[in-house]
Amino acid sequence: MSSLRRRLFGDSSASSRSSTPDTSTKEEVRLVPVSKLKPRRGTKRRHGFVFTLGGVFGIVLAAFFANRHDVIHLDMLADLNLESFLDVIPAGILKDAKDIQQHERETVNYDSFSVGLQLRAQGITASHPVVMIPGVISTGLESWGTEPESRQYFRKRLWGSWGMMRALILDKASWKKHIMLDKVTGLDPPGIKLRAAQGFDATDFFVTGYWIWNKILENLASIGYDPTNSFTAAYDWRLAYLNLEVRDQYFTRLKVYVETAVRISGKKSVLVSHSMGSQVLFYFLKWVESPEHGGGGPNWVEEHVDSWINISGCMLGALKSLPAVLSGEMRDTAQLNTFAVYGLERFLSREERVELFRAMPGISSMLPKGGNAVWGNKTWAPDDRDGNAVSFGTFINFRESNSTQSPANLTVDESMAYLEEHSDTWYREQLLSNYSHGVAHGKREVEANEHDPRRWINPLESRLPLAPSLKVYCFYGINKPTERTYFYREAQDPTSSLNVTIDTGLTQGEVDHGITLGEGDGTVSLLSLGYMCARGWHIKRYNPAGVRITSYEMPHEPDRFSPRGGPNTGEHVDILGRASLNELILRVAAGKGEDIEETFFSDIRAYSDRVQIFDDDV
Repeated sequence: MSSLRRRLFGDSSASSRSSTPDTSTKEEVRLVPVSKLKPRRGTKRRHGFVFTLGGVFGIVLAAFFANRHDVIHLDMLADLNLESFLDVIPAGILKDAKDIQQHERETVNYDSFSVGLQLRAQGITASHPVVMIPGVISTGLESWGTEPESRQYFRKRLWGSWGMMRALILDKASWKKHIMLDKVTGLDPPGIKLRAAQGFDATDFFVTGYWIWNKILENLASIGYDPTNSFTAAYDWRLAYLNLEVRDQYFTRLKVYVETAVRISGKKSVLVSHSMGSQVLFYFLKWVESPEHGGGGPNWVEEHVDSWINISGCMLGALKSLPAVLSGEMRDTAQLNTFAVYGLERFLSREERVELFRAMPGISSMLPKGGNAVWGNKTWAPDDRDGNAVSFGTFINFRESNSTQSPANLTVDESMAYLEEHSDTWYREQLLSNYSHGVAHGKREVEANEHDPRRWINPLESRLPLAPSLKVYCFYGINKPTERTYFYREAQDPTSSLNVTIDTGLTQGEVDHGITLGEGDGTVSLLSLGYMCARGWHIKRYNPAGVRITSYEMPHEPDRFSPRGGPNTGEHVDILGRASLNELILRVAAGKGEDIEETFFSDIRAYSDRVQIFDDDV
């Protein structure tokens, strides 16, 4: 395959070795040299190359659908010889492929290491040990089972690699059996053993070429970090949080690592979390102090944690998780065209998607928290905007309400009840035994919740640690349209076990394929990203020690030449490569975080003031 890469894309090792950025100047970093953006010749041939790739994809797709009718078998594709296939591709098209690949490399790899090298030139160096907690689905999962059905996958990733796609396409039933947890216990099914990959390799790339934490690792290394003073605390994101400890002793291992890092370095740790990882970390801060669990005592966080960097944390959940577990849908599926929907349904139906999502209890930790107090009622919502034709307060809407399957329009509270009512008993029990989604309106209630692990993922029902020197930084993107409410209808398929589906045929006014969009980072709504930082943790019962909270919003300003948005993106995942975010992380890790000033661009403070949660210490 290495020779194939050289034939198709050429040897890029030399160019990559010589691409270290010059830090002697303070000019603004540009994504691509201007000369590179001039129109290029050979457009027709480039279109020919794209057409050829499209043809190859079409052949594979046709083979897949043909396989469903027993015309040919997909396992034939496993032996496809790409070397011989290249022999019939014209040399001009191969040259165009190299040009496109080089252009993409220049566009995507915008000055790797540059942020760290520039800060190092300013005297910024490694100080506090750093622990990183990744988000949902970004950690690779590999098989350690030795039963006959699992041996072919031993130590291979069934999540987070191209091998995952091969297993899903060629052996879907076995892949599903491995990736789903036991519906009753929420742990490994009999004979199956998937575990989170470990180390930096677990989260630097999702699949080859698609970075997640890699740019942060590059810049941390540039100011002196390495495996001796930094660590990735990867976890199996499918598990309910309590089961992370039951099966993997995850929180015990995280506690031991932090204690060891502090003892060796003589400095408190900086914890960096992203997305769902922020919920996991918040849970850990409760677990580690609990006498019934971590046993660290009320001073553990004060003695071991300097700062918590909360990146794009879905502290009040991700609204799109509710339609995902209700009907196996979200914006990504609702806006597909008819042919794509047909292909998706034939490949992985709504029923299969719902079963998968529900059999991963960790996904349900991101169901919305705060109910109507945060998300609004049937006539009003805190983040309603002037000119909205319909309030965001009704979360699930039915154009025709004529049965128990399609009742009147539902608020978030009512939508959660509807999900429980229309779910299997095993899922309902998993949900209720692991999570809580309400609001604690008084100090006594918050303190009582210190002994209830179900409340520990919800910052509206449990408090920050009693650590007055702790600093919390909330860094997140804004100005990217994000799913906010949904329009449903009764399902018309008599063979489907699901009773409702998103009304994808409804596109009118603010409604696009049955979905209305609000503010956020493309995945998580602004209220979930920003409320706790802008308002919630300034309420005394949620922050009795007066932990310092600093918010820093980053507008989504994508570069049109970059498929990942470039150095100024605010998108939920791609923000991990944003230049300014990397600089903020490095400054906090180097002990310079107190110089960061709060920065708001959105209306989150106004929205937060409208949330029906008040400063009541009774």
